[in-house]
Amino acid sequence: MTTAAFTPWILGLTGGIGSGKSAAAQRFVELGVHLVDADQAARWVVEPGRPALASIVERFGPGVLLEDGQLNRAALRELIFADPQQRQWLEALLHPLIGQEIFSYLAKAESPYAVFVSPLMVESGQYKRTHRLLVIDAPQELQVQRTLLRDQTSAEQVQAILKAQASREERLRHAHDVVVNDRDLAWLHAEVERLHHFYLTLRGGQA
Repeated sequence: MTTAAFTPWILGLTGGIGSGKSAAAQRFVELGVHLVDADQAARWVVEPGRPALASIVERFGPGVLLEDGQLNRAALRELIFADPQQRQWLEALLHPLIGQEIFSYLAKAESPYAVFVSPLMVESGQYKRTHRLLVIDAPQELQVQRTLLRDQTSAEQVQAILKAQASREERLRHAHDVVVNDRDLAWLHAEVERLHHFYLTLRGGQA
């Protein structure tokens, strides 16, 4: 068997806020799948001393920093979701840097396939760099309910985030696989396990 046969293919994993994509991602990790989360990579590129953080402070001011010099993500989130132009500027700065971090990490995967998790998979076009796309879907009312229970935020901010993300219809249009996560955690885990066993039979994300 050639070395190329061992090259992992990339599964994109996405879903709207409160859909349960993080719980699904954690189950893939527990099953031994190499995974990188775009949110993790986004934190890496704005660590103190990295050029991206200096650019953000220059544009938005020192109010986006915590006392220890770390990025105040909550303060920045309020600024960018209130102003689409500011959000677009930030995405133009960070997306290329985040992509470099992500695909450098995925290239080191030792599992048969690797999972790349991103809430903006469709919006950013990142899905084009994956071989297969899994969407964790949920009714919008359930997304809002879960997010309010999980985060210290307002219903207005949750709605602003939903508007900034791709619509359910847009995500589903690009999906190869869909899990409608409107049941309990045990059911979600079982669905991930079912898909995992299916994915192990694939090469390059294709049957």
